[in-house]
Amino acid sequence: MTASGPVRVVVAKPGLDGHDRGAKVVARALRDAGIEVIYTGLHQTPEQIVETAIQEDADAIGMSVLSGAHMTLFARVIDLLRERDASDIVVFGGGIVPVADLPELEQMGVARIFTPGATTGEIVSWVRENLGERSTA
Repeated sequence: MTASGPVRVVVAKPGLDGHDRGAKVVARALRDAGIEVIYTGLHQTPEQIVETAIQEDADAIGMSVLSGAHMTLFARVIDLLRERDASDIVVFGGGIVPVADLPELEQMGVARIFTPGATTGEIVSWVRENLGERSTA
């Protein structure tokens, strides 16, 4: 984070899953809370998501995954961020993710997974607490 101003979050909908209502609700809640949001739209590849995050100088990527491919998609995004020397971009997400997969996702570098029932207030609070305001350093 080298610029000043509000936190910038890329909200992404990877893969073939076309259910984007949750991603749009989260994007709106983050925007309403003063967080800058770049919504990528449906059917994004991990490569497209990472490229968008780098080009938009994002502080975080929030991915919505309902397809069951969460292990593969999160791993690929994190690997691409490392390859692009952008592992300072925080990765979090939500969707239908079995509780048994949460420790492995955390170990691979996913900062937080919001499972069904999480409120937009929880998500906004987490983003604020973990990303704060951008510094001028």
